[in-house]
Amino acid sequence: MRTKALVKRICRQMLRDKRTLALLFVAPLFVLTLMYYLFNSGSADFKLGAVNVDTSVVQVLEKSGIDVKQYATAADKTVINNKLDGLLQENNGKYELTLLNNDPSTSKALQVKIAQSLASQMQNKPGLTGYNLKQPVIDTKYIYGSSETSFFDIFSSIFVGFFVFFFVFLISGIGLLRERTTGTLERLMSTPIKRREVITGYLFGYGIFAVIQTLVVVIFAINVLGLSLAGSIWNVIIINLMLALVALSLGILLSTFAASEFQMMQFIPLVIIPQIFFAGIIPLENMAGWLQVIAKIMPIYYGADALRSVMYKGLGFSDIYVDLLVLAVFVSVFVFLNILALKKYRKL
Repeated sequence: MRTKALVKRICRQMLRDKRTLALLFVAPLFVLTLMYYLFNSGSADFKLGAVNVDTSVVQVLEKSGIDVKQYATAADKTVINNKLDGLLQENNGKYELTLLNNDPSTSKALQVKIAQSLASQMQNKPGLTGYNLKQPVIDTKYIYGSSETSFFDIFSSIFVGFFVFFFVFLISGIGLLRERTTGTLERLMSTPIKRREVITGYLFGYGIFAVIQTLVVVIFAINVLGLSLAGSIWNVIIINLMLALVALSLGILLSTFAASEFQMMQFIPLVIIPQIFFAGIIPLENMAGWLQVIAKIMPIYYGADALRSVMYKGLGFSDIYVDLLVLAVFVSVFVFLNILALKKYRKL
């Protein structure tokens, strides 16, 4: 009987908590739907530049599903500026392939397709059958990374930023929630202190530990785990600090809508998990148009782009400042919303 009474009490408690019920049933459906559309997005065609390449070869490449753009002259900057996956140049019967190598799997697939296309084209040439048929000679070089670059070499930088974002979000959100549930925030708001002073205090208070955590994670990842770092470690620290500030202000904001730590945890599948899908693990150009719009309102999208640019591509501050500015805008918006959200705790 006592067990039955306990079960009834829990059921009544859950049924009264409409927010928990909504998060319990809606959150998994939301994430599952998002994953369905993300992983069922069509793959983008390969984009290849061509210089001095025979027309017959270009036709064979296009038939294999490669979008070929011909140039009179080209260099590495042509690949970067025109967002090409690679550049194929022919010189005295020898081919030179320059791969952007943003994604090793894409680069390897493109390399295989080109080799197969060239071999197919050579087989169709008269006089090149039997023993005198040779495989095409392709000299391959890489703009970013090398032939040994793995998937983790590129996306390790994303995971560093994501873990900083995730744990700062969690700690700050639960921390302020405890301030509310224990009555500390209500007592604080009954004093003459201004709302912006409260938010500034919380940001700086939790921010100190967020900075320490960021430094520990970055230094450990690079110096202990040996993650690749092509750019400046100071730029990596700055990016992660900006991500931590975004997570800090967002965690404090969402904690005002949670009645318990359990509800705060339920924000994770709605707010945090979708961010990792838009961090660059799935190429943005492969997504549907509406998913690309969603990606660009995710803070982690800009943080991951900046981290990948510094740690993998070796770019400098001038190449990532736009991403940092966008993160600063996110911080400003969340801080402003925090100030508005505190209004309901002010006792008149």
